[in-house]
Amino acid sequence: MKKKILVVSTDVQESKILRDLLNHHHLLSETADSIQELNNILRKEDCIAVILDLDTIPVSNRNLKDLSTQYPNVTIFCISAKRFHPELQDAIQHYIYACLNKPVDPDELLYWIKSIYEEENIPDN
Repeated sequence: MKKKILVVSTDVQESKILRDLLNHHHLLSETADSIQELNNILRKEDCIAVILDLDTIPVSNRNLKDLSTQYPNVTIFCISAKRFHPELQDAIQHYIYACLNKPVDPDELLYWIKSIYEEENIPDN
């Protein structure tokens, strides 16, 4: 069974678009609208990745370091309309697997997701 991908955003439309894309490609997904809810899900669920919307979810380098430390097998992706996040420089260097621009290019997102499934040796179908 495939591991879940969590979409963390307060933008309902963005979350729906991402979940529809993931579901269309037979990838399990779930949404959360805060770091607290994300942590609650990660404690209970077997997840392979998190797609974190930096434009709607307030996070710090510390939040991302804690997530990476507590859940080392979960890959963190970020999405944002902003090109730069100097306040997250440390996290971007050490804890975030990839940052994608909004609107998210479906092919780019699927490429990155496929790469983590291959690293985990998880079949993609």
